[in-house]
Amino acid sequence: MRGYNPKKPGRPSHAYHIYFVGSARVVLDVEVRPGNQTAGCYSQPGLWEMLDDLGRSLWPKLIRGDVGCGNESMMHGCEERGLTYLFKVAQSRPVKSLVNELEKQATGWVDAGAGWEGCDSTLKLKTWTAKRRVVVLRRPRRRSAREEKERKVKALPETADAGRQGQFAFLEIVDKDCRLYEYAVLVTNLTDSILGVAQLYRERADCENVIDELKNQWGWSGFTTKDLKRSRIMARVVCQVYNWWNVYCRLAIPDKHAEAISSRPLLWDAIGRLVCTSGQRLLRLSSVNARGEQAKRMMREISDFLRGVVSTAPQ
Repeated sequence: MRGYNPKKPGRPSHAYHIYFVGSARVVLDVEVRPGNQTAGCYSQPGLWEMLDDLGRSLWPKLIRGDVGCGNESMMHGCEERGLTYLFKVAQSRPVKSLVNELEKQATGWVDAGAGWEGCDSTLKLKTWTAKRRVVVLRRPRRRSAREEKERKVKALPETADAGRQGQFAFLEIVDKDCRLYEYAVLVTNLTDSILGVAQLYRERADCENVIDELKNQWGWSGFTTKDLKRSRIMARVVCQVYNWWNVYCRLAIPDKHAEAISSRPLLWDAIGRLVCTSGQRLLRLSSVNARGEQAKRMMREISDFLRGVVSTAPQ
């Protein structure tokens, strides 16, 4: 497939289907498919194959995905395997009808955190084989400049033309509590509260940050070959290096995730010298970073950890 990105004319179009371990920011696998295979259904065969290879004891507690995964085949696959799931649902006409019905209710909306309100309900679409729990979320949104302009009352000027029909200016009275909302509809088989379900889905944004990091800081957006096999190999190699570096940085900075754009200059850019003495090989590193003392302390902590692993490995 040819790409449509004007910044990359003539490049092949690729679609990435990626499997993450939530907030740990660990990539389990990635599939590179032609650019016309972006739908969530194309990621399911690889997902089920990967889970079957892992074994039941290593399966995740929750499978979470965006609107591309909120379809019958994905939900049915999770239910067959006894897995809990949380997906976003496309706002089709039946979904919008449900939202309208819930809006007519004066009660039922509870706090869902981060400025959102939520309401519990059930839904069965024509393409679904069973009725499922849905959580409808809403939050006030700002009116656009155009909407605000349309809401303003404009006084009509008087005309001196006696032959022109008289006009009346109508004043629009709006309740101060009247709000415009944006909505999100989630489908799940979790039994958690609305607040818990909403927070679980918000945490999915971590995965979007990983994708952005892989593309802009690890070279995912730089493939130009037409051979999908080579692109798949290189995509997996990049993910493996990303995972190694992520674990390495977590040993140095355990309290937060350090992106490559800041962690590589701090921990990577150093002059190394191999010293052989008394039957031992020592690697001496000299940081050229302005935060050299901080890098030195981090390197020492990582070295102490690895030395502990070596001492306990024979056991």
